[in-house]
Amino acid sequence: MKEILIIILTVAGGLGTFLLGMKHLSEGLQAISGRGLKKFMSLATTHRLAGVMTGCISTIIVQSSSIITVIAVGFVSSGLLNLTQAINVIIGSNIGTTTTAWIIAFVPDVGLLGLSIVAIGATLYFFVNRETAHNLGLALMGLGFVFMGLYWMNQGVQPIKTNPAIREAFAALDAGTVGGLLKCFIVSLVFTAVVQSSAATTAIAMTLSIQGIITFETAAATVFGMNIGTTVTAWLAAFNSTTEAKRTAIAHTLFNVVGTMLLMPLFIPIMLPITKQIFPSWASSPAAPMAAIHTAFNIVTTLLFLPFVNQFAQFVKWLIPAKAKPADEQTRLTFLDKHVKLSPQIACEQAFSEVIFMAESNIEMMGNVRKALAGEADEKDTEHVFRREDILDRVQQEITEFLGRVMTSRLPANIAERARMLLRITDELESVSDEECTILKALKRLTASGGEYNQEARENILDIVSRLSAFSDSVNAALKAYESEMVAKPIGNAQDFSNDIRDRVREARQKALLAVGDAPMRTLSQLDILNACDRMRGYYLNVAQAVAGGKHV
Repeated sequence: MKEILIIILTVAGGLGTFLLGMKHLSEGLQAISGRGLKKFMSLATTHRLAGVMTGCISTIIVQSSSIITVIAVGFVSSGLLNLTQAINVIIGSNIGTTTTAWIIAFVPDVGLLGLSIVAIGATLYFFVNRETAHNLGLALMGLGFVFMGLYWMNQGVQPIKTNPAIREAFAALDAGTVGGLLKCFIVSLVFTAVVQSSAATTAIAMTLSIQGIITFETAAATVFGMNIGTTVTAWLAAFNSTTEAKRTAIAHTLFNVVGTMLLMPLFIPIMLPITKQIFPSWASSPAAPMAAIHTAFNIVTTLLFLPFVNQFAQFVKWLIPAKAKPADEQTRLTFLDKHVKLSPQIACEQAFSEVIFMAESNIEMMGNVRKALAGEADEKDTEHVFRREDILDRVQQEITEFLGRVMTSRLPANIAERARMLLRITDELESVSDEECTILKALKRLTASGGEYNQEARENILDIVSRLSAFSDSVNAALKAYESEMVAKPIGNAQDFSNDIRDRVREARQKALLAVGDAPMRTLSQLDILNACDRMRGYYLNVAQAVAGGKHV
């Protein structure tokens, strides 16, 4: 009993160290790649082969196909990729994720190498005061933990060789027979779904095979189950999410399921004999041939699917049709993926997409407000403003909660500053939507009392609202430029916009007060609208300062 407990604890500890290493490795590499990863993935729009290569190389860069799938979902939601292009990226990520198996296969001494890499990484992480060195150190420590996890799993399974009962249980998974192949498929599928890492399944299968506890055939057969099990992460992301997310998840799953159904019958009669011919030392060194089968499976599946990607995308759209909803009633949030653990870098990228949505919504709402002030709006226009304001309230709350979770971890200085800036901008933009509703409420009160503005008052208010719209357009353009380049850029005329609007509000306010005796209700309504405009001016000025890096503009 004591021996079994030691085996379980050692293997579980090694697996935990391995998964922790994969997490740190992925986060460090993402931080190093930064905005370049997003720009690189945009190449997927050029050609289907470019999409496959983009997905493959991006996955090699971040060592996580789940992260690439999440980014692809965000690109589809924002219109940067269509479903067909996203499928190309996902197909490529399946190939890229096999690099982990090749790294494991050619490591000579995982224990010593792991400790050496952790030592180098820790030196960079703790003792070099530069952001790039910090991120590189995190990635190296992650890689070292991966090797150390492999070492401990290897040490943990060694005693199994002398335990007849355990060896007999593993013998039932012999993939040299059809029944054993199916058992191996189910076990690897379930295990990968539980740990949400095909790399972990690969590592354990390789370790067991190297120790002679399972056959090479059994270790190689795990590729079929793990490729389906790893799609659970995409389903967790798509659960209760947008139509695009669900389509991407089912495309990922169907691709691997169909590939498995096509190639699994060829495993025993064709794939195994060819692999053994290419790798004569497969019995004593099973890691490399296992990695080769993993890679070959994904490459062959890609070649079979690639000519039919457009038809496949149409089939997926047929399976999950779009729900017809008004644009302002669609499920929010579109870009934030709360079900998948993301690196702070990617989290800020997705949060920024929601901030852009808020900014564009305010511009749209401002147009409806102006129509109402000019007497050109109908009930549908005004109700749209109030419905959209409710949505922006929820967006602000969810962005705050989302970034709050991100900021609980230790963040690089630039990412922490970016998260704080996004929180500030989100608060300002939500306040703008509140003031737009305030204007409509003031206008409704005046209409309900039977009053109306005179020509001069209406023209003054419309002039101020037009200048606010121009200010908001300028701020929105700066926000989009910041999102694409992530470089703080002052808005050259922001202070001029603000001063001009403030002066005109003061003039209009004085004129309204002089006429208070003629129509008190009209004056009160006019003052409410002017004060709301002045507050919106301040909010947009604050956003402009945030985009400029906190500097006065």
